[in-house]
Amino acid sequence: MTAFLMLAAVLFETAKGGVSVKVDAESAEVDPAKSVFLRVEVVSPPGKAVQLPDLRDRVVGFSLAEDYAEEPETAKDGSQVQAARWRLVPEPCADVYKIRPFAVGDVVAGPVYFEPPPAREPVTGEMECDPKKDMPPLSWKLAGWTAAALAIFAALVFGIWRLVKYLARRVREHRMSPIERAWAELDRLLRKGLPGRGRYKDFYVELTMVVRRYVQRKYGIRAPHLTTEEFLSQFRGEGRGRSDELAKFLESADMVKFAGVEATPEMADAATGSARGYLESDSAEEVAK
Repeated sequence: MTAFLMLAAVLFETAKGGVSVKVDAESAEVDPAKSVFLRVEVVSPPGKAVQLPDLRDRVVGFSLAEDYAEEPETAKDGSQVQAARWRLVPEPCADVYKIRPFAVGDVVAGPVYFEPPPAREPVTGEMECDPKKDMPPLSWKLAGWTAAALAIFAALVFGIWRLVKYLARRVREHRMSPIERAWAELDRLLRKGLPGRGRYKDFYVELTMVVRRYVQRKYGIRAPHLTTEEFLSQFRGEGRGRSDELAKFLESADMVKFAGVEATPEMADAATGSARGYLESDSAEEVAK
């Protein structure tokens, strides 16, 4: 019964011939999930008797759950105050919520209208809600670790790719003939562009090693581990061909490698041509045999 006392909205009020009728409720808007608590108050002048209206057959969109009449009161001017309480239960999806006109003595009261609930959204067959993923907030620490892990993974993949490429090249070169391998090493050396960067000594060291490794593979002489004198002595002692041409190339290279002679681009080109000439003539001599 506590809700019966919480009436705030006056829905209807009229008076005629000294008789007044007032209808109020806790709210003028209907909520299908809640009952509507209604109070009907009738004030009549002294000596004029009126009856409280019976709303049981006058409500539309509601069913009556309960009602009770308050104790009549007499005002200071002798007028009679009567009131009745009603609890109306809304019917779902009713077209209208109202109380039809009703009579109180000579007074015709009503109709009393209630505001219907907001229109429901049309049914489309689709989901009533679009759930979103509840993602945790971005952590800069987590992002940093993720970026570092990706960088390490990329470096690892790149390293494996380089290793596989290097091993494939070594296997391919191992299957080459001595002269084919010498041409591949010379081409790789020239692509480094060492003379253009002023690294003449490094260029001469690698250029002579190309020739020495060729001699080692073809003639079985451990040329890379011998001094120029030791190498030429062993080479000539075994009666190898074109020793003078080879000696000229190695001795001119030693002047830059060990004697401190300042090389020039022209000297580097001449040394390259000398190495090419020896390799071509030696390999041609082998083919002729």
